[in-house]
Amino acid sequence: MEKRTSFQTYTLIAVNLASFLPTFMTSAVNIAIPSIGEQFGSGALELGWVMTVFLLGSTVFLVPFGRLADIIGRKKVFISGMVVFILSTAFCAVSKSIGMLIVGRAFHGASSSMVFSTVEAILASVFPPQKRGRMLGLNAAVVYIGFSLGPVLGGILNHWLGWAAIFYLGAVLGAVTIVITLVKLKGEWTKTVYEKYDWIGTILYVSGLVIFMYGISAVASSGIAKYVVMAGVVLVALFVIYSMRVSNPMLNVQLFFKNKAFAFPSLTVFLNYVAIAGLSFFLSVYLQVIRGFESQTAGGILIAQPIMMVILAPVMGRISDRINPRTLASMGMILTALGVGLLSFLGIGTPVWFIMVCLAMLGAGMALFSAPNTNAVLGSVEERHYGIASSVIGTMRMAGQSVSLAIMTLIINMYIGNIEFSLADASRLISGGNAACIVFALFGVAGVVTSFIRGKRGAGSSARPV
Repeated sequence: MEKRTSFQTYTLIAVNLASFLPTFMTSAVNIAIPSIGEQFGSGALELGWVMTVFLLGSTVFLVPFGRLADIIGRKKVFISGMVVFILSTAFCAVSKSIGMLIVGRAFHGASSSMVFSTVEAILASVFPPQKRGRMLGLNAAVVYIGFSLGPVLGGILNHWLGWAAIFYLGAVLGAVTIVITLVKLKGEWTKTVYEKYDWIGTILYVSGLVIFMYGISAVASSGIAKYVVMAGVVLVALFVIYSMRVSNPMLNVQLFFKNKAFAFPSLTVFLNYVAIAGLSFFLSVYLQVIRGFESQTAGGILIAQPIMMVILAPVMGRISDRINPRTLASMGMILTALGVGLLSFLGIGTPVWFIMVCLAMLGAGMALFSAPNTNAVLGSVEERHYGIASSVIGTMRMAGQSVSLAIMTLIINMYIGNIEFSLADASRLISGGNAACIVFALFGVAGVVTSFIRGKRGAGSSARPV
């Protein structure tokens, strides 16, 4: 018993530290976007790609790595992801051009997918069902701590040492995570499944998703982007047809068609992140370029959202162990839609307290939604599908962020064109952000609907570490 408890404790430390890093890096880099643009002389589209390519890499490889982790072992994929994360983070730190930084961010995203494809599955495997919601809530809180510290610590590092210092710190923390994992965690987190890996399905899935998401992201700058999107849709459709006809597909698409308790909460994750993810990009620009705040001050304002997440997420996770999560998750989506809708009234002289109240509302909504919804998804499938279920959640989250950022970039580009933010007309820049918030609020309302339309939570099973 003592040995198992120690294994659970160190697993929790390693997994939570690994979960903290990508989210911290994401929010820290967001706050440094104006500085990166100033150093490289980049416009809105190029800076948008610094964020979009990370999300693209994170999204398309989540399910393939999740399936691979179920077959060869989650620890192997987890450690490999951390190694690539460290190397790509260091590469970003030494970038000499915006193109070099974008390439580094692509690998940064791919490595993050190796980590995120295993995190929730590892927790579900190591901890029994009666503790799962609590551990997922704690993990969600750690993720939100990353979002919290990102703007503040990232703003301080960017202000005093430059944006590259953010990436150097990420590389050091990644090395600490690997050391803990190799020294304290022997063996695997779960039994491997001896099945053949579906390479054909993986190629169709990755190529279809890359083409589709690239098309979405390029709508603002390319006239043929809509045809690229259509090509991506065709490839994804071929992947679905193929997967329904093979015995051991990379992704069991039947889960979406036959398991309502899995499908609708997964769709709601996508809608939730479409509604909120693009806001950080716009608010970072709004606070620093239009309002004239320094990066560390802007980070202090943006911290209102993740602080609420940190406070409420563990509590909501524990509650979701005892009651059906539909009520909690749906209330969270309602708060999200309201918070985003209120930000559509943002103006040049909007009081800072109003912005922080809206962000706190969004944070509370995310806390109510995240852990209960994740617990419901994992509880709706058998243990052998934990890796895929965890990856689907992550894919929906990252795809939602990518689409949200693409919408924000497209709308702002429609209002001000592809010019440096410092040269843009402030009123038109704000009008673009307001229009995007209205669109995001509509996605939030759709998420309220899909959150209510869900089946009964299944009963997950526990797994012992091997």
